[in-house]
Amino acid sequence: MAFVVTDNCIKCKYTDCVAVCPVDAFFEGPNFLAIDPIICIDCALCQPECPADAIVQDSHLSQEQIPFLALNAELCEQWPNITAVKPAPADADEWNGIANKLPLLER
Repeated sequence: MAFVVTDNCIKCKYTDCVAVCPVDAFFEGPNFLAIDPIICIDCALCQPECPADAIVQDSHLSQEQIPFLALNAELCEQWPNITAVKPAPADADEWNGIANKLPLLER
């Protein structure tokens, strides 16, 4: 089991979750974070730290969120590992809660 970064992270990319991950399972893209499902130990420390509520346990994904499990795994193979908190984008709060942001994902 693993945790998954979902749609609401896109263009928000708060990194509070990165600081509490004991196994450095986060990977960073231009406007999204991803969790490597192989590295993730299902500790749940990251979930309450996400201001966008974008982190979900894989067994609790909604039907619309299920594709994010494979997407997280794919992007972790392409993006660099992130282990320290960085400032969120200046407009992150404006994007928080906006639905259907997948077309805005930058790879």
